[in-house]
Amino acid sequence: MPVRLGLDLRGGTQIVLETKSTATTKADREATDRTVEVLRGRIDALGVAEPTIVRSGENRVVVELPGVQDPEKAADVLGRTAQLTVHSVLGAAEEPGVKGDKTDGERVLPDESGQSLRLQAPTLTGQDVKGADARFDQQGGAGWHVTVDFKDAGSDRWAKVTGEAACHPAGDPKRRVAIVLDDKIISSPQVDPSVACGAGITGGSTQITGSFDDAEARELALLVKGGALPVPVETIEQRTIGATLGDEAISAGARAAVIGTALTALFIIVVYRLMGALATVALLCYGLISYAALAAVGATLTLPGLAGFVLAIGMAVDANVLVFERAREEQAARSRPSTRSALTAGFRSAFSAIADSNITTLIAAALLFFLASGPVKGFGVTLGIGVLASMVSALVITRVLAEFAASRPSVFRRPHITGISTTGPVRDALLRRDPFLMRRPRRWLAASAVVLVAAGSGIVARGLDFGIEFTGGRLIEYSTATEVDPDRARDALAEAGFPRAVVQSSGDGDLTVRTEELTDAEAATVTRTVGELGGDTEKVRDELIGPSLGAELRRDALIALGLALGAQLLYLAARFRWLFGTAAVSALAHDVIILVGVFAWLGKPIDGVFLAALLTVIGYSVNDSVVLFDRIRELVGRDRKKPFDRLTNQAILQTLPRTVNTGMGAVLILASLAVLADDSLTDFALALLIGVGVGTYSSVFTASPLAIELHGRGPESGAGRRKGRATGKKVPASRPERQEVS
Repeated sequence: MPVRLGLDLRGGTQIVLETKSTATTKADREATDRTVEVLRGRIDALGVAEPTIVRSGENRVVVELPGVQDPEKAADVLGRTAQLTVHSVLGAAEEPGVKGDKTDGERVLPDESGQSLRLQAPTLTGQDVKGADARFDQQGGAGWHVTVDFKDAGSDRWAKVTGEAACHPAGDPKRRVAIVLDDKIISSPQVDPSVACGAGITGGSTQITGSFDDAEARELALLVKGGALPVPVETIEQRTIGATLGDEAISAGARAAVIGTALTALFIIVVYRLMGALATVALLCYGLISYAALAAVGATLTLPGLAGFVLAIGMAVDANVLVFERAREEQAARSRPSTRSALTAGFRSAFSAIADSNITTLIAAALLFFLASGPVKGFGVTLGIGVLASMVSALVITRVLAEFAASRPSVFRRPHITGISTTGPVRDALLRRDPFLMRRPRRWLAASAVVLVAAGSGIVARGLDFGIEFTGGRLIEYSTATEVDPDRARDALAEAGFPRAVVQSSGDGDLTVRTEELTDAEAATVTRTVGELGGDTEKVRDELIGPSLGAELRRDALIALGLALGAQLLYLAARFRWLFGTAAVSALAHDVIILVGVFAWLGKPIDGVFLAALLTVIGYSVNDSVVLFDRIRELVGRDRKKPFDRLTNQAILQTLPRTVNTGMGAVLILASLAVLADDSLTDFALALLIGVGVGTYSSVFTASPLAIELHGRGPESGAGRRKGRATGKKVPASRPERQEVS
């Protein structure tokens, strides 16, 4: 099965909707903005991932749907106004010809059987609906139906209207309640005989029953739950469009990814020899598992989704490195009789670090999926799939292959070929020097603060250059005499001074250019550039467009991200201690500010691609800190009387080989993207390279010193300092008494 590719990788269907309103220009614009948010909810419910929805001009909405199989049905669902109303039935209408008449607060509509009913003015509207779901009742015989849940006020109104209907005898049309969708009665059920007069149906929930099949029930639930469009809309255009990333960019990115992955595999094989080769096989299996899972759930793969897989690949590599480094320690420190026993001990010792780092990432992925939308939600989907696949790869496939190979007689006689029989050059150098890096933790914090201020000041001094996804811009559509290759148009516009122009082609030969806001002179330059490529060129459309990452989407993303960080903090506090969770989240904030600040100083755009990179950096930073804190926790359990700064320093030295080897694996992939990929992916790779470097530094020299300082301010440490002052004894700043750690 092929995986569905997003608009940026493959293209899709473009539907242009126009709102029909007679209101003022300002009110018309507000209605169009509200229409955009309603449409976004409907598209999410349709199962179309990673759509692009922008307001174009005053009363148009451009919807781009990747991988849509039935665009006509999608256009029909999007264009329906879905005005849901509930009415009391006043009786049967004697004259069917007055259908829809609204005189004297009444209206006449035919029910499901064609009988005309006189209806009272609306008692409830779609604004009173909390949600709706399609369900199948096999035991009760209701078959497919739609369950509608009302809000608090809607619940009371529903109880009132059903209570009034229950006062009439069974079979009387007045005992019915009409549920109307888009001026059509979709259900007019009798109130159940068990409902008492005046009491009504309470509980805030009801069912819409009828001769629904599964598709009709789901579509109805989608329309009811998606909300009503504030104004009617009309589909004025529907066509196929090309990818926002050109074929050359995609091909260059694919080549860079293959080369980077090959270099990473080669690095692991050089460092860990046979075990590294087996880990590479497990990584290939990870790729297959991830691809199969993506295809099975019908996820849409876009550039932000690929960013999630970059992070998951790093975590898969990291898990293998953790195991092999622990196996090296076990064989060197405890003189394990065989490589297989060292591997078993390595998997056992590394399991908690692997589990904690992956669980914190899964928590974030789940919250991003359930609470966010658009590209942030897509990132959460692919990240979650990638993390689960990486755990299977590292903890199952690598273990089976490694222990099988280690038990072979030929390997037993030649343990050096396994790559874990020696401690490795990094660990050897650390053992010879045994540096006390955490002697003065405040100096490291001061250095981090200097870097933080230097980078963060770029946000104030230069400001952030938000891309058109956040700010909106201008959309110009051209009809050319000869078909223009989008890649050539992108290159020509970049040379003309518009490197961030989004160029798409359509099936009928038209070319669309989407840029930031342009002056008339700049727009003329764009037109002239396109004309030089396409000959006789006509401007078909020229409109201002709104942001595709609208205010509601941005708000949802920030809420999801904030809750994800809070959930990670709670998990780390439960698994470790509050000081570790606080230190990890503080280091994460340090990394985010530095990355954003560096991009501000460089004048790089803050766009959807940067957002994907930023989310990846957040995951990498937390993962790095968790591995280090897991080792600190282990050392504290072994020796509770050793000073905390010494234990932290020991943990840093023991995990440094893993940090170096994991970082090298990530850098090789990202450097390949930065050097070999197209310009459209360079900023993405650059952001990740900066993030990996800063994240590696902060886990060692920001999170660790901060944990030491927070620990030193604890109640036991404070008592120790007061005791030292009272007796006149000086307590060294780096070792505030031989405190106990709990």
